Amino acid sequence: MIMLARRNLTVFFRDKAAVFFSLLSALIVFGLYIFFLGDLWTSNLESIVNGQEIMDSWLIAGLLTITSFTSAMGAYGVMVEDKARGISKDFYASPVSRKNIVAGYVLSALVTGFIVGVITLVLGEVYIVSNGGKWLDVFSFIEVIGALIITSVMNNSLLFVLVSFFSTPVSFSAASTLVGTLIGFITGIYVPTGVLSNSMQWVIKLFPVSHAGALLRQIIMDKPLSLGFGAVPVDKVLDVKETLGVVFSFGGQPMEPWMHVLVILGTAVLFFSLGVVIVSRTKNFT
Repeated sequence: MIMLARRNLTVFFRDKAAVFFSLLSALIVFGLYIFFLGDLWTSNLESIVNGQEIMDSWLIAGLLTITSFTSAMGAYGVMVEDKARGISKDFYASPVSRKNIVAGYVLSALVTGFIVGVITLVLGEVYIVSNGGKWLDVFSFIEVIGALIITSVMNNSLLFVLVSFFSTPVSFSAASTLVGTLIGFITGIYVPTGVLSNSMQWVIKLFPVSHAGALLRQIIMDKPLSLGFGAVPVDKVLDVKETLGVVFSFGGQPMEPWMHVLVILGTAVLFFSLGVVIVSRTKNFT
């Protein structure tokens, strides 16, 4: 399994085009923020001493959500390519068990999503500091890493089920493009959640990956928000957090961080179970 995962990682990262297009959505978001939307959103916080840091932190949390998802999906492209080219048949002819073959693809996608997420975090922190912000403290950094781990597990469970329906690179590429385009909207990253219509806000709140984004925002933006809004009434701060998608509220009650963790883990378990059923009922899955 480890050798197969290593082989899959090598194949994916050698394909520079595949890596680039798996990160394209995040690059578009970053470009839009730098050249167009950043100043507009930051101007709404011009009365806040660290408004720039708050919005930069919001951006990086969003990029982490996108990159950990789209890079993992890109890594699953190796599985689709192997299936289309008949390479999977060679694996079946080897002593490696079917379970280990599938696990190799899952593990490589999991590692890809996590590694790209960590790289995004480090580069994002450099960007925040270069703009006058502060580094994450050690405890917050560890929290982000923990959130990235469970997010990567959830993403892989979701993607494994999704990718199982594709058997050709063309259909997979089309789906990747569509997902990459939509993921920023339905996780409230292209535009702050509170700016959207109520119906769209509900879509975002019901999409599991959005909860990973909210959790990451709560961790990364905690210190900047405390500094900028320390003297502001709690209800006003809550309004800002809801607008930025830092907090999701249902029936007027804001979700606590552990609730987002439950949603993430619950989604991972549900789709992992679905994946097991799909593999067990599909002959020559890969």
